[in-house]
Amino acid sequence: MATLEESQTTTGTGSQRPVRVAATLFAICLACWLLRVARPFFITLISAILLAFILEPAVQLFMRFRLRRGMASFLACSVMLGTLYLTLLGAWTQAVGLMADVPNYSKRITELVDTASLEVEQLQRTVEETLVPPRLRQIAPLESPTKSKSPSRNKKAAAAAGANQPNAVQEVRIRQEPGDLVNLVWDSLSKFSDALLMASFVPFLVYFFLSWQDHVMRSLLGLAGGRQREILNRSLQGIADVTRAYVVGNFLLGVVMAVVSSLFFYFAGVPYWEVAGPISAFLSLIPYLGLPLALLPPLAAALPVFASWGPYLVVSVGVAVLHLVCLNLMYPKLVGSRVHLNPLVVTLALMVWYILWGGAGLVLAIPITAGMKAVFDSVPGWRGYGRLLGD
Repeated sequence: MATLEESQTTTGTGSQRPVRVAATLFAICLACWLLRVARPFFITLISAILLAFILEPAVQLFMRFRLRRGMASFLACSVMLGTLYLTLLGAWTQAVGLMADVPNYSKRITELVDTASLEVEQLQRTVEETLVPPRLRQIAPLESPTKSKSPSRNKKAAAAAGANQPNAVQEVRIRQEPGDLVNLVWDSLSKFSDALLMASFVPFLVYFFLSWQDHVMRSLLGLAGGRQREILNRSLQGIADVTRAYVVGNFLLGVVMAVVSSLFFYFAGVPYWEVAGPISAFLSLIPYLGLPLALLPPLAAALPVFASWGPYLVVSVGVAVLHLVCLNLMYPKLVGSRVHLNPLVVTLALMVWYILWGGAGLVLAIPITAGMKAVFDSVPGWRGYGRLLGD
């Protein structure tokens, strides 16, 4: 009898396993679809949460002066907005100067393109002289029958076709071009306005997350009871610790890299080093794409100044050395010791979140994955997944 009951239990469990697998796959597909469709909302929400983690130490600092959390949160957000305003003001000042140098940039780009074209032609002639025998090079290529016709006859035919074309068609073409341009500009501005609209919610969300943190924590813990409350508290604390360590560590590392890069560009003679240094430093922190992206700002800024390839090589080597020092020496101490994600998981996370959210996914992939690992490590039944993601 016991054997019969055990066999029935085993059969029931085996029959339910495909149902659970199908339900899990359906939930994952639904979650990916929701993340893809509502990505402006989720990107704004997660960005606000990350900024709240960054500003939490500042809130704690203001609260030491016996200020309430609401006032301390307001001061922290004000400092953030003031810093952002001054940064944008400095960037705008540099952009105005850059607009004045646009003719020099266009001239320099034209010279580089012409030089590259001449080098390509020279290389092509060298290859032909090396590979093609002299007797074959002396044979002139035969003209095709279509090209043997009189050029004047072709020109007259083309002129006659243009003269016989109805004026209405020409007017329609002339009228369509401005309309297409207006639609293109309008579509670009509408996308930009949507991004600005979503970004305008970030300061308010950051303030509410900071000022209502205690209330939100008490409410979330009140929803669970007993052992679930302890697991939830440990999960939230793990997410906060890992995310704060990653975000604050990257921010401090970016500031240090920005100062060093700006000084290096200044002594290397790169124009607009005040803007090129910080942009290059923070782009260097993007996983896998950091080095090529970090090279773009200084090399682009140096186009109208450097005439030879030597200074470009010096700048490229300097940026590469700073990037390698940052990743191999400073990054493990400031960030890597708290995240504990293996390289395979980091690569897969970057791919998945890039597919879902584009460029924003590359920036948010690691903190989101690290937060998921913190949850897996806190829940007893999910610790195997945490070990799978860990290093």
